[in-house]
Amino acid sequence: MFIAMNRFRIALGREADFEEVWRSRESHLDEMPGFREFHLLRGPVDDEAALYASHTVWDDRASFEAWTKSENFRAAHAGARAPSGIYLGHPQFEGFEAVL
Repeated sequence: MFIAMNRFRIALGREADFEEVWRSRESHLDEMPGFREFHLLRGPVDDEAALYASHTVWDDRASFEAWTKSENFRAAHAGARAPSGIYLGHPQFEGFEAVL
């Protein structure tokens, strides 16, 4: 199993806008071989930002990498544009392979 996560720092007061971007987009994930599940996670809030993480579970790293090179990936991300001022920096990718 492989878990792919992107962490996002979102400007305070823009959380609902960020969540709506994710609610309204077509991800095309369920069309990909090896895809298991997706979650958008809301985390802690500090004085500057709200932390979110997108979390996908795949059969293996190869399935995830195939997704990143697919037409489905390009289609999903073409429609993922958010209004300016929502993101505080670029997302931070983290990938994890299950060991147990």
